[in-house]
Amino acid sequence: MLEEKNDNLHEADGKLGIDTSSAAQNDAIESEETETAETNAVSNDEIEAEIPAEADHQDALYAITNSNAEESEDETLKERHDIPMKDYDTLSLDALVDELKKLITIDKVMSVKDHIEEIKKSFLSKYNHLLDEKREEFNASKEDPNEEFEYHSPLKSKFDEYYNVFREKRNAHFKHLQTNLKTNLENRLAIVEELKELINPQENIKDTLKHFNDLRERWKNAGAIPKDKYNHVWNNYHFHVENFYDYLHLDREARDLDFKHNLEQKQKIIARVEELVNEADVAKAFRELQDLHRIWKEEIGPVSKEYRDSIWNKFSELTKKIHDKRELLFESQRANEQQNLEVKKDIIAKIEVLGTEKVNSHSQWLVQIQKVEALRNDFFATGKVPTEVNEETWAAFKTAVRNFNAFKNSFYKDIKKDQNDNLNKKMALVAKAKELQESTDFSSTTPIMKQIQEEWKQIGHVPKKYSDKIWKEFKDACNHYFDKLKEHKSEENADEVAAFDNKKAYLETLRAYQLTGDHKTDLDAIKQHIEIWKGYGKVPFSRRHIEGKFNKILDALFEKLSLSKKESEMMRFANRIDSLSDSNDTRKLDNEKIFIMRKIEEVQNEIFQLENNIQFFANTKNSKKENSIVTEVRKNIAIHKESLEVWKDKLKQLRNLNQE
Repeated sequence: MLEEKNDNLHEADGKLGIDTSSAAQNDAIESEETETAETNAVSNDEIEAEIPAEADHQDALYAITNSNAEESEDETLKERHDIPMKDYDTLSLDALVDELKKLITIDKVMSVKDHIEEIKKSFLSKYNHLLDEKREEFNASKEDPNEEFEYHSPLKSKFDEYYNVFREKRNAHFKHLQTNLKTNLENRLAIVEELKELINPQENIKDTLKHFNDLRERWKNAGAIPKDKYNHVWNNYHFHVENFYDYLHLDREARDLDFKHNLEQKQKIIARVEELVNEADVAKAFRELQDLHRIWKEEIGPVSKEYRDSIWNKFSELTKKIHDKRELLFESQRANEQQNLEVKKDIIAKIEVLGTEKVNSHSQWLVQIQKVEALRNDFFATGKVPTEVNEETWAAFKTAVRNFNAFKNSFYKDIKKDQNDNLNKKMALVAKAKELQESTDFSSTTPIMKQIQEEWKQIGHVPKKYSDKIWKEFKDACNHYFDKLKEHKSEENADEVAAFDNKKAYLETLRAYQLTGDHKTDLDAIKQHIEIWKGYGKVPFSRRHIEGKFNKILDALFEKLSLSKKESEMMRFANRIDSLSDSNDTRKLDNEKIFIMRKIEEVQNEIFQLENNIQFFANTKNSKKENSIVTEVRKNIAIHKESLEVWKDKLKQLRNLNQE
């Protein structure tokens, strides 16, 4: 039963489908001379008919035959069409692992093979890119040149685990399949050999027909064979079936009925293909067309010669229409891929620009990093690009991101140097704090401890892995010292309360004190009062107002004494400074020093201005007016110079206090 024109589909390399027809003819049993001549003529005509009238149809036929040959080898491949092929390049690493986990639960492993390989390709591309970034970060931050890069990803471990499950299932499937394919091929070749032997004029026609039908049934149930043998074996089989019809003197009526039945079946297929031409889902239409070609070729026998060309040409023409629609769909997909390529090129260009923009702070770099991360996500979310530029595009993307990371890392490398310098400074403060933490000289140590705390605040960040450790050491040393200081102050509280009570009682004695009228005696007495007051010691901080009351009584006594203004002022100042010094109030002492230095500067400026004014009036022609004004200015200069001396003495006294 030799199939109609082009029923024997061509191999993918473009060679004619029947490549053993001559040998098969030689194997056929010859009958009467006229029949042999007629048969040979028909066979030659049909072999020539294998050359298509329109070469354009070949692409459509190749697409069908290649798919059918592949699915014939392993029928589980058919079910791959039932699982949507996602654009896995747009999925994240987590999503890819989830997809892989779902697919490995499907029993028919070959139906998910293409999907899993696409997932693997996308996962490894993204993961290797991530690995490169981690390696660059490691190289930029490592301190020990001998330290080796290591990166462990639980996600990669899961992926490997799931993929190994698939690989084991696939290997088991292949092993089982190969055994069956070999056996099935041997069975089909044996059937072909039996077909050759059917053409025997000595046998009873009924027995021959029965044997022929048995062979056809065995052929249907013989199972899958290797795809590279598919066309050869099928063509050989159909050639000898055709010979069986043509060589034997069969019942013409029975054969015509068979031809008629086959014609009706093929017409039904053509009617269905005409419907498929208008099917909106082109991929679905093509898959059904595949099945119809398989049925046409494998399940339906030949038709009479008068219809063979016409019915095949019609089927072939409709096949081409669906194939053309499929090509248009592919063209549309390719156009989308080209658009995706342009989008990805634009993303790469933006990353390249970010890889040259210089920023000088950590906060600004965080913004840059967020921008690149958003562009990365956009790149992965953008669909496929044309296959021929896929590797090139991916390489350009990786290079752009790598350059950005190198640029970023150079900034953080400089920061790291600064942080190491800061680390050395803070470690020095830690050592100093530990050295002082046991000190009992609270009056001198407390200001130093406060100072190093201030210095700590002014020093910038240190490397993160040391930050917590050195901060804990510093804090513990400071806390240890100030806890001791607190205990010491608690012990002093009783003495301070006693000092307050003594000073309070002494105030009443001082209020009743009367000057004798002798300047030296009274001055010595006042100085004695001051020494007694100091001898009582510090009072509680909340009761320091008593010092103000004492100073007011002193001021009243100084006014009654005929002291010079400078002498009176210096005695008051000395008493005030002594009070601040006893309270260890370094902040107020520093403020006092700054205030005096400013006053000295102000007075010096006033003196300078007044002396300039004298020069101005010296040039005037009105000598009377000149004398009165100059006299007044000179008085002011003298007053300011006296004041200046007082302020300088105060500053000298403060500085002497600091040296002590």
